[in-house]
Amino acid sequence: MNPETYVQEKAAASGSSFYYAFLFLPPPQRAAITAFYAFCREVDDVVDEVSEASVAQAKLAWWRTEVARAFSQTQSTEGLAAKASHPVLKALLPHAATYGIEAHHLQSIIDGCQMDLDQTRYLDYAGLSRYCHLVAGVVGEVAARIFGQTQTQTTAYAHQLGQALQLTNILRDVGEDAMRGRIYLPIEDLQRFDVKAHEILQRLDSPRFQALMAFEAERAQKLYDDALALLPTADRRAQKPGLMMASIYRNLLNEIQDSQFQVLHQRIALTPLRKFWLAWKVQALGRL
Repeated sequence: MNPETYVQEKAAASGSSFYYAFLFLPPPQRAAITAFYAFCREVDDVVDEVSEASVAQAKLAWWRTEVARAFSQTQSTEGLAAKASHPVLKALLPHAATYGIEAHHLQSIIDGCQMDLDQTRYLDYAGLSRYCHLVAGVVGEVAARIFGQTQTQTTAYAHQLGQALQLTNILRDVGEDAMRGRIYLPIEDLQRFDVKAHEILQRLDSPRFQALMAFEAERAQKLYDDALALLPTADRRAQKPGLMMASIYRNLLNEIQDSQFQVLHQRIALTPLRKFWLAWKVQALGRL
């Protein structure tokens, strides 16, 4: 299997909403974002699928070394790809110079996954925001470059949108994360609404839990509003794939709110057809 086929299958197999936004891109950009997304999946899977912490640590350390080695010395795309041993990097690195993808972007994403190994709680929103920056804000920055960025302010938009998408993921996955012993909702917010950590870990619903979730959902809604307000008009057309993601994930957030936050025992999701429709609507009509 060649690297391009590998990343294509990795991206498609994930079932992620991101894949729907890729479908509307021209082939060169689609190849770049698919390879980049496959890299994100690879390092994220280390945390999600490796049960032994020491093995996960070793795997992330290997990825750090692999990224550093691949980007070292020569900066030609042929040289970069030749020095990579993993098919994901072999597929991604030929696009690095074209779209301004640098080693520190990939290392930041690994740093975010490292946080998942090092901690299962966040004291306050500032700490959670730092995590979201690494695993989603940096991803948004790279994605914006691939989609087509001409204005510096588009970076701020991409970071903010990444935060909104990640917080939506966190709200969707509260129950699943609890089964792994993880609580991403900030401790200060739990205390504000008198929700005990053991209640979430035991997946116990309550009016207090619903009030907490309503607070976090409104925070996410504001992040979407702020992100869209930051997007310069000059880059709006090029950034349509990101706007597709905003539409899909904001509709997911609305579904979570409409369900009265029934996320402790089920995974709320949009159907593939609805995701495709939302993406197409942005592509064809320019509306979220």
